[in-house]
Amino acid sequence: MTSRRGFLAGLMAASLAPQASWASAGSPAFLSAGRDAGGAFLLAGLTETGEILFRHPLPGRGHAAAAHPRRPEAVAFARRPGRFADVIDCRSGAAIARLEPPAGHHFYGHGIFSPDGSRLFTTENDYETARGVIGVWDAADGYRRIGAFSSGGIGPHDMALRRGAPGLVVANGGIETHPDSGRAKLNLPSMRPNLSYLSFEGGIQEQMELPRELHLNSIRHLAVRADGTVGFAMQWQGDPGEQVPTAGLHRPGTAPRLMAEDDARVLNMNGYGGSVAFSAGGTRIGVTSPRGGVLQVMDTVSGALLREYRMRDVCGLAPSAGGFTASTGSGQVFAISDTGQHRLHRADLAWDNHLIPLH
Repeated sequence: MTSRRGFLAGLMAASLAPQASWASAGSPAFLSAGRDAGGAFLLAGLTETGEILFRHPLPGRGHAAAAHPRRPEAVAFARRPGRFADVIDCRSGAAIARLEPPAGHHFYGHGIFSPDGSRLFTTENDYETARGVIGVWDAADGYRRIGAFSSGGIGPHDMALRRGAPGLVVANGGIETHPDSGRAKLNLPSMRPNLSYLSFEGGIQEQMELPRELHLNSIRHLAVRADGTVGFAMQWQGDPGEQVPTAGLHRPGTAPRLMAEDDARVLNMNGYGGSVAFSAGGTRIGVTSPRGGVLQVMDTVSGALLREYRMRDVCGLAPSAGGFTASTGSGQVFAISDTGQHRLHRADLAWDNHLIPLH
């Protein structure tokens, strides 16, 4: 029989035992979904120079991922209209949980943890009612689903934590879809994309809509600067020959600011903003276009397009000390700076859309 003294000593030892952290998984700088040369899908952890620290299999094509803020756990989300989100122990590769949305829902490829890591939020489509939903999961209790609330619009895609205020910011792309119609867009004439600022309980704090003439510019991906400014990337659903911006900035309480909208080089994006990121200092914002094979970098003060970098099938983008890090569908990882682009690493696989920073 265990004595009381022994029991208390055990509790003390447990409380003093080191807790698993991302250091125990090799301290990855980024997460990315990908596909290997044999066609198998995976989630990988990458160093700052793009070398692979670990890779774990996925049941289908992934899109983005969410990293737990404290534990070496990652959630890999299926590409829309997928129905899996795999929670992975990145030290061992063990499957912690496989999340599935309720009947009549599918995931939209993105999610985010609460700042303390106790909850996971997922973007979802309630496709029978064409309603955007944010699912809520208890990350402290086996990722049990504990609730859901409206995203504030149709087609919620990316989502991020606010800075300077508690809550979430959601990119509601405005596009109605249904799995029976594949990836077809069902409501283009009535699209109303928006940014919705929500409390962690789902209360709408503020919403921003684009000017009416840009209602076909689906707001898809997000980055948040330290001062709370939200950078957003858009995907144009109208005439591909029209000169429309693919990036914008928004500060809560103000009108949106569209970047490089009078620069003819925005046509090189083919109307498609794939990923968006602020530079480490926040003075620049980058947007990728795999359709255009280009990364454009703009000044956040003047809104001017400063530089353009050509990279075939570029999409993943994250801040780095010297500017940005970008990944491509040909397995390449590039460092992007004012002096140009420099290939850091090439893997025998195809990186998917997003490069998720862990810091």
